[in-house]
Amino acid sequence: MAQVLRDVRVLEMGTFITGPATGMLLADLGADVVKIEHPDGDPFRAFKGGLYSPHFQTYNRNKRSIRLNTKQPADLAALDRLVADADIFIQNFRPGVADRLGVDAARLRAINPRLVYCAISGFGPSGPDRDRPAFDTVAQAASGFLRLLVNPEHPRVVGPAIADSITGFYAAYGILGALHERERTGRGRLVEVSMLEAMCHFNLDDFTHYFAAGEVMGPYSRPHVSQSYVFRCGDGGWIALHMSSPAKFWEALAEAVGRPDMLSLPEFRDRDARIAHYEEVVRFLAPIFLTRSRAQWEERLRALEVPHSAVLSSEEVLETGQIRHLEMEVEADHPDMGRFRTIRSPVSFDGERSLEIRPPPVLGEHDEELLGPLRGQEAAE
Repeated sequence: MAQVLRDVRVLEMGTFITGPATGMLLADLGADVVKIEHPDGDPFRAFKGGLYSPHFQTYNRNKRSIRLNTKQPADLAALDRLVADADIFIQNFRPGVADRLGVDAARLRAINPRLVYCAISGFGPSGPDRDRPAFDTVAQAASGFLRLLVNPEHPRVVGPAIADSITGFYAAYGILGALHERERTGRGRLVEVSMLEAMCHFNLDDFTHYFAAGEVMGPYSRPHVSQSYVFRCGDGGWIALHMSSPAKFWEALAEAVGRPDMLSLPEFRDRDARIAHYEEVVRFLAPIFLTRSRAQWEERLRALEVPHSAVLSSEEVLETGQIRHLEMEVEADHPDMGRFRTIRSPVSFDGERSLEIRPPPVLGEHDEELLGPLRGQEAAE
C-alpha cells in the first residue's frame, strides 16, 4: 500500500462521524492515527449492541485506540506527552467543550507549535448559532442542500449521512493544506470547519445559480437540465439514464427503445424542449421500460452506448465485474472481532492501490502499547 502520510502522527478525539471520518481519510493515506476515547468509548460504538457496531466500523479503520479521561490530571499529562510528538490533532466537540477538557487549541499548540489543530463544529466557533446542536440532517437543511433532495409530494429525509461525511472531507483537505505549509514555515495552524460551511460550499451550484441568474433551484432542477431519469423495468428492477446534451445519446436511446420516430415529437425536438417537457418525456418512456427486464435493457443500452446503469444494491455492486477488477472490497482479520470487510480508499498512487487494511480497534486496544511507556516514564521522573 502506498502510504504517502506514513511519517505523520494524528491524534483524534472524534466521536460519531465528522471527526472520525477526517481521521480515517488521513489513515487511509498511511498516517498513524491514534483514536483517543473516553473510557466509555465513542458513542457510535454502541449503536447496534456491544462496542463494535457497523456505524463505528465505517469510520474507524486503520486506527489505534487508547482510553483517556483528560479531566483526570494523570490522563491529561499522558495526552500532553502524545501531543508533544504529534503532527495533527482532530476534535469535533461543540464549541467550548475542548476548553473544559483541557484540549483547546491554544493550550495544545503552546505545547507543540508545529501542531496542526483541527476543530470541527456544527455552526462555527462564533455567531448567533454557535451553540446550536447540529447533526447531519440539521446541517443539510440549514445549508439549503436538503431542499434539493426532498420530494415535495412525499417529504422524507433520504440517503446516508452526507453532511457528516462531506465535512470530514473538507477537514482533511484543510489539514493537508496546513501540513504542506508547515514544511515551509515550521509552524502549525488552527484549521476550523463547520458542517454548515462545508455543506454551503458543497451546495455551490445552487448558490451560483442564485447569484448569477436569480434562480432558486429545487429538487428537480438538476435532473431536468442534466436529462437524468430512473425507470422501473418489467421485472421490478430500476435503471438510471444520464442523457446529458449530445444528440447522439438520444438517437441511440430512440433506437434502443424501438421508437426512432420519437425524436420528431415536440417534447423530444431538442434539449430545450426536453427540459421544458421533462414530465412528458418521462410519461412517454416509462411504459416502454416496463416491457423488458432490467438485464435486457442493460444489454440493449450498453450495445448502443447509452449512458446508463442499473440501480444496484450494495450486494449487487460487489458482484459486478468492474468492482472486482478494481479490487474495491478488501478485508482483514481482527484477533478478537474476526473478519472485517470494507471498501478500500479510491485513491491510487503510481498505479498502487490501497489493498491492506487495519480493522477498527476495540476500545482501548492499544492502551498498553502507547500509554504504558508514557506512564512508566512519568513514574520514573
